[in-house]
Amino acid sequence: QVQLVESGGRLVQPGGSLRLSCAASGRTFSRLAMGWFRQAPGKEREFVTAISWSGYSTRLADSVKGRFTISRDTGKNTVYLQMNSLTPEDTAVYYCAAVPRPSGYADSIGEYTYWGQGTQVTVSS
Repeated sequence: QVQLVESGGRLVQPGGSLRLSCAASGRTFSRLAMGWFRQAPGKEREFVTAISWSGYSTRLADSVKGRFTISRDTGKNTVYLQMNSLTPEDTAVYYCAAVPRPSGYADSIGEYTYWGQGTQVTVSS
């Protein structure tokens, strides 16, 4: 079992930045591929970004390329989502997800085994 706890969500103004954290526990973090998804009110949950267990492979959704970055710190069992140039369209609950995977990342909801409870990000003036 893996427990995931997201943090860092809050109200931020358009154009601002925010860093989300996802702390994992309960299983060897270094063998987990990790991802971030988001769900806006009235919309389906969508892929944001993913990272392989090694950290060498990442993928970003087109809507966040050039603005968001995913990274991981194996020593802290934590994955981060750095979000810059935020717009109101980024408002959503952001979820962290994990799946045991020997190589590569996972970029679809169905591939992930473990999910966090989510953290609210609101972009508004």
